[in-house]
Amino acid sequence: MRKLTGAVFQSLDGVMQAPGGPEEDPTGGFDEGGWLFKIWDPGIEETLSSLFSGDYDLLLGRRTYDIFAAFWPYAEEPENKPMSEAFDRANKFVLTRGQQPLEWLNSHRLAGIEDVANIKAREGADIIIQGSSTIYPDLLAAGLIDELVLMTFPVTLGSGKRLFGDGSPVDRLEMTQHRVTDKGTVIATYRPGGELPPYPPQRPIGAKSEREAQRQRKIAAGEW
Repeated sequence: MRKLTGAVFQSLDGVMQAPGGPEEDPTGGFDEGGWLFKIWDPGIEETLSSLFSGDYDLLLGRRTYDIFAAFWPYAEEPENKPMSEAFDRANKFVLTRGQQPLEWLNSHRLAGIEDVANIKAREGADIIIQGSSTIYPDLLAAGLIDELVLMTFPVTLGSGKRLFGDGSPVDRLEMTQHRVTDKGTVIATYRPGGELPPYPPQRPIGAKSEREAQRQRKIAAGEW
């Protein structure tokens, strides 16, 4: 079975939208595109080299696929060429309900989460998710992500697409590695940690004062 890793650039307030450039993804009125390169941290390069060395395939949402397909096949600059060639070689599995052409070399359409499970169960290279914020909640809920590598930069962006969006399951995560770069970027690796345990039975539930009972009555009435 292949390993599925989500590799995420995010702000301290959880925004992962359009890290690469001003025109990358302005949906929702997001106007901080390219934020990653405004505060570039060379301390993450070791992590990126580890993630993107050897053979791998990519799992992408449709919009991230569109962004990548319009950039990487045409990235001829010497500094971009190694990544461009690696992305060309990789299978690109695109999770999309649409039927638009997927013209980039080695691109494959996946119609739903079950297709991701089938691809993951086959023999082949491990799979890396890049960008693609909208696909995370369903993948997490289905238990298909084996590892999350979160690179959290010391900046707040206020609004934008987030990794843990609506539909993310109530689950625990277990940290397996972590470090902090000299510029303050936190690189933390997590794997699934199982369901959230129940509220401790030794901690009784209920109002300990009339003031708390009154507050609970207001909550129930929608007045709090």
